[in-house]
Amino acid sequence: MLSALHLKLHRYLSFRMGCLSLLLSLIASPAIALELRVSLLKGQEDVVIGSSTPATIVNGQGTALGTLPALEGFFAKSTPEAVTFFGKKGWQLSIEPSDHGFVYIQDRWYRGQVRLITTAQGIMVINEIDLEDYLAGVIGKEMPRTWPQEALKAQAVAARSFALYRRGKQKNPLYDLVNTTKDQVYGGIDGEAESTRAAVRATAGQVLTYQGNVVEALFHANSGGHTENSEQVFSGVIPYLRGVPDFDQEAPNFQWSVNFSQAQLIQRLPGLGNIISMTPQGTTAHGRVKAIKILGERGTKMMKGREFRRTLKLKSTLFQVTPQSDLVASQAQSVPGTPPGFTINGRGHGHGLGMSQWGALALAQQGKTYQQILQHYYRNTVLQNTD
Repeated sequence: MLSALHLKLHRYLSFRMGCLSLLLSLIASPAIALELRVSLLKGQEDVVIGSSTPATIVNGQGTALGTLPALEGFFAKSTPEAVTFFGKKGWQLSIEPSDHGFVYIQDRWYRGQVRLITTAQGIMVINEIDLEDYLAGVIGKEMPRTWPQEALKAQAVAARSFALYRRGKQKNPLYDLVNTTKDQVYGGIDGEAESTRAAVRATAGQVLTYQGNVVEALFHANSGGHTENSEQVFSGVIPYLRGVPDFDQEAPNFQWSVNFSQAQLIQRLPGLGNIISMTPQGTTAHGRVKAIKILGERGTKMMKGREFRRTLKLKSTLFQVTPQSDLVASQAQSVPGTPPGFTINGRGHGHGLGMSQWGALALAQQGKTYQQILQHYYRNTVLQNTD
């Protein structure tokens, strides 16, 4: 007999599979080419796991321990030095669906298989998946899946190049990439559409290289008019990350503005008291703030532009700061001699390196091919096939 919880999860998983059945029937998985290990979750006390087909549970030594029934969800739990799942226990357990089935993790479906690893912080969940399947789940999370195919193809090549570059640089022996903006956003089947899979198929195996090596094909939403040289954002000159004119004027964040009261700044910039001024100390040729000096009633602080952006959650470092002069009722308690707040006006969304996604959209709408889009944003690169 299934418990009430298992019955509830069973119905939920069955419903989810019903909703996905049409989509999945239209999507064919390519032949296995190269497998990636994508970290989905870390430090979990428990994780709900299920499978669309019967799945084999395998321990860290490769021994099959049992079979997980289809369309039922069960909790994997973290215990001292082990993971327990479906009555099985080990420092590592893998769930391997049969017949190209799909694995359910927390609230999403994924292709490939899942590995559960015990760590000092809890369970680490890793999705082991074919590179091309992974890309189909990335494109729909990084770029609107309704955009023109040439833009989606450019994103596919950039994402494939980025994944392989980062895979080669990863220092953690347990996984190759994470599923967030730290690498690139990956949503499993939830990120897929026929358009994203078509873009992956059309560019199968294609990567950007520089002097024979796969490049770190960085990308961002939009640059605010002009992308940046690598040395203006990160340390070091990267020959293929050169600033170029952008075509992102129609992007929703081409221009943006945000207001901060003294109370908000005191919370985000503690220890300085009321802020008297915020003055950029250096900008790039295209106006991105390299460093900023923050003068408060209780002290002064220097911050890098990127740190300031993260602290205030700004869309980019391409901004200007203006003190506010008009008091409003909610700010009437501002200390005399200091502005009631500041307005930050900026352009663009992201670090400004590599391909601008809104620029790629505009170029695709102008009739440019994905090869032309890539060559515009990644200078001196060669499009090659990994086969």
